[in-house]
Amino acid sequence: MTLLTPQAAGVFVIAVTPFHPDGRIDMDSCDTMVDFYLGAGATGLTVLGMMGEAPKLTVEESRDVVARILARVDGRVPVVVGVSAPGFAQIGALTQMVMDLGAAGVMVAPPGNLRTDDQIVTYYTQVAELIGDVPFVLQDFPLVTGVQIAPKVIARIVNDLPTCVCLKHEDWPGLEKITALRKAGALDRPLSILCGNGGLFLPEEMARGADGAMTGFAYPEMMVSVVEHYTKGEAERGRDIFDAYLPLARFEQQPGMGLAIRKYTLARRGIIAHDALRKPGAGLSANSRAEVDRLILRQEQRLKELG
Repeated sequence: MTLLTPQAAGVFVIAVTPFHPDGRIDMDSCDTMVDFYLGAGATGLTVLGMMGEAPKLTVEESRDVVARILARVDGRVPVVVGVSAPGFAQIGALTQMVMDLGAAGVMVAPPGNLRTDDQIVTYYTQVAELIGDVPFVLQDFPLVTGVQIAPKVIARIVNDLPTCVCLKHEDWPGLEKITALRKAGALDRPLSILCGNGGLFLPEEMARGADGAMTGFAYPEMMVSVVEHYTKGEAERGRDIFDAYLPLARFEQQPGMGLAIRKYTLARRGIIAHDALRKPGAGLSANSRAEVDRLILRQEQRLKELG
């Protein structure tokens, strides 16, 4: 088993959880989804994230999904599993379960009741004590959690807790946070910074010093290409490719509709069998599906022009 390290880079795709129309987990689509993500160039996967409908799964279902995905990955890339929960008992149990199955590490978001810097540091100190030597990703997503984590607080956590190996940066706006953390002397040791928000700011994030992306988008090959071009010093080519996908990426970021749009597109591409969301959750209207189809057509035309 390969554990997550501060050298994590590239694109860790946030995997959706495929369902049959009746709400059952579609395990066969888990296999085709993994094959697609790895074929697209993903350097890692993240399972049971906020866009993976994790709260809609039972503990047994969570175990089964993680086990299926890990079996299909078969050690080819590291797999991070989201274990965020209201209480430490559940975080501890989930962490033990997924690490026993072969996960590379876990991801933990702060609970919404944290208000002060000291509360945030204390929380992650207790998380680190709870999960022992398991490497973890600090998920900084204030638009959802409501918890504002300043760069100096992230630096305290990273410097004090060696098992905090990665920041999932999803602040919006938050580019200055990356700059602050990459400033000489801010951190005592290396830290992987992988960014979220559906890749919507990926060129700017890479330019600020991010190592890649840890997020979902129905065309993860876009993120892979952008990261590769920025890493090779070909920023303008990376931005040209990003711009071709931007209208669809923007459309997919609509609150309350993003996951339905992503699943519709993945199903349209044959990556999963159905675009079903588990209830509560609804699919797209005919108008929305037509808008996605139109955006994909224009995207394909632009990519042909770019060559």
